[in-house]
Amino acid sequence: MTPTDDAASLPTTIHPALASALEAKGYSQLTPVQMEMADGRHVDADLLVSAQTGSGKTVAFGIAIASTLLGHAGQFDAAGFPLGLIIAPTRELAIQVQRELDWLYAATQIQTATCVGGMDMRKERRALERGAHLVVGTPGRLRDHITRGALDLGAIRAVVLDEADEMLDLGFREDLEFILGAAPQQRRTLLFSATVPRGIAELARSFQKDAVRIAVTAATEQHADIEYQVVLVRRDEREHAIINTLLDSDSASALVFCHTREAVRHLTARLANRGFSVVSLSGEMAQSERSNALQSMRDGRAHVCVATDVAARGIDLPNLDLVIHADVPSNPATLLHRSGRTGRAGRKGVCVLIVPEHRRAAAQRVLAFARLWATARAAPGIAEIEARYRRQILDAALSATEPDEAEAAFVAELLAKATPERIAAAFLRQQVAARPVPEDLSPLPVADMQARRPRRDKWSEGERGPATMREPRGPGMVGGVWFTLPLGRRQRADPKWLLPMICNAGGVSKRDVGSIRIDETETRFEIAADKAAGFAEQVRLPGSTERGIVITPVAEARGTPWRAKPTFGKGGKPGRIPTHRGDAAPTYRDHPRKHKGKPKRPG
Repeated sequence: MTPTDDAASLPTTIHPALASALEAKGYSQLTPVQMEMADGRHVDADLLVSAQTGSGKTVAFGIAIASTLLGHAGQFDAAGFPLGLIIAPTRELAIQVQRELDWLYAATQIQTATCVGGMDMRKERRALERGAHLVVGTPGRLRDHITRGALDLGAIRAVVLDEADEMLDLGFREDLEFILGAAPQQRRTLLFSATVPRGIAELARSFQKDAVRIAVTAATEQHADIEYQVVLVRRDEREHAIINTLLDSDSASALVFCHTREAVRHLTARLANRGFSVVSLSGEMAQSERSNALQSMRDGRAHVCVATDVAARGIDLPNLDLVIHADVPSNPATLLHRSGRTGRAGRKGVCVLIVPEHRRAAAQRVLAFARLWATARAAPGIAEIEARYRRQILDAALSATEPDEAEAAFVAELLAKATPERIAAAFLRQQVAARPVPEDLSPLPVADMQARRPRRDKWSEGERGPATMREPRGPGMVGGVWFTLPLGRRQRADPKWLLPMICNAGGVSKRDVGSIRIDETETRFEIAADKAAGFAEQVRLPGSTERGIVITPVAEARGTPWRAKPTFGKGGKPGRIPTHRGDAAPTYRDHPRKHKGKPKRPG
């Protein structure tokens, strides 16, 4: 939504103090989610809201909780115990939310406090002691303050979980349950999420009362402000395609996503060597480094940011109109959250997936499951980029103003000593030298990469199952053998670190591992039939796994003879496996001295 000068169309149901702030910002038309939150019918209700990332959710829940916090008053009384609590998944998003609410509630004399990891905890404690009407924080730091007695939630009237699905993906479920359990039962609870997977639905049932479900955008509707493109390249030319895509774009700023920190470091160095003004974001960076990188993007000193998924969650960069997936997203939720960094609040954006030939099927699957339609295109070549350079150089020359008095004498001297052709050639060479040299790419036929009609599969989002499933490798993996290990969602199990652990423990490769299914307290995974016997022998050896982790075939864990079940049926779907509820496999809580109830991640 783009603010304008006419504020006549703002709903009268918005609290007057907030309406004046919106008018001062030039808002004339609210986004769909903001209109829903301004609806007087939801003024006292718990809400479960799904809306696209970048749809103006911060202003939306600011509008939604205003009457709950202020009542009919125009301003807050002196600050004491907090009345409202906003929980966000990352430091950047929490700070961003606080800034937005500060201007939205400016006329109410609001006092806000932030409690986020990576910041000075003593300063946060002093701010809480001085009093705050509204607290914005991340789950882990909020829990720390509650445990230490610095944050009292006894007066809380409204709790908002922003990007709730991301918080569950990051393993904050226990922290959220602790925080919500510490807040009064007589409160409003608002859950905002881009998607509503099973975990969010369970959280809503546990901590909300008769919540009103609001889906602002239909699940099958593609984000109209984001254009999706797929660029198919040779596997050894992926970085070349990224460079040429950046050079061929008119974007003022771009965000490039990689899977790992090492990939971020490598690509950042590569782009810097090629002359790009580039910064990076990854989880290993200190908060000051992350803040400096984001500020460089905001003030225009940097034009490209290379980031991991976790590091870039929740950030909002102005004028970001290009997102590049250097690595194909592993699941639909990751694709949607990455892409949602652009096309925000009515701005147009482009999302480009760089797809090596051998990852073509994976890209088609993730687009189909995300219900997105992408345009296939070839990677920009040298000729295209050089033609763009020439147009830019010509535009720069034609848009130059006539020489002023201070310049006129020296311009006359230049023309007297050098021909116009030589001066133009010097200008041309200077302009070309200031631009990165494009890469030579091998021509590839543009395959049909349009998203196919999605199947109703448990790998997709929503009520059809968890998003932590891993698609089987190979053609169906017929006759695969299922194994189990005692780590589940309760121990924050994640395929990203489970897969390497499984491979190391059993001496197999990633291609030998099929589906990975994470339940509450256990994980079941499939090993190719021809590797299963050797895998079973290997994991029985002492020291093959970390202390406290026992990997067993599923049938043995159920107390029955081991046989290669279940097999895959038509369409590559595994047969139904009963959930393990026995005591054959110990959980991490059987080993409190070493693990204290939480798994030690490999590496």
